[in-house]
Amino acid sequence: MSGPKELPQLVTELTDLSKQYLMQETIEPAKRLGRVAGMGLAAGALFAFGAIFIGIALALLLVMVLPDGDLWKALAYLISTMVLGGTAGLIIWRATR
Repeated sequence: MSGPKELPQLVTELTDLSKQYLMQETIEPAKRLGRVAGMGLAAGALFAFGAIFIGIALALLLVMVLPDGDLWKALAYLISTMVLGGTAGLIIWRATR
């Protein structure tokens, strides 16, 4: 058993070892997780912008293809909204399986 003079040295070693363990097992993985989560959020934002742009392009394409008139324009917007909604539903359905 250690003597009373060695006790401060043992306490110091214990605190240093505890700090190293906390850094190794909690802080470093949290930093890596934060980096991966940031990349995931950035990718999600880019996919969302891409979907918005594709939806706008689809709506404008349908407006150009369909005959002139307000009702035809409304139908083009309705069709593009339904296509985007169906695509989003399909993605959500496949992601939760």
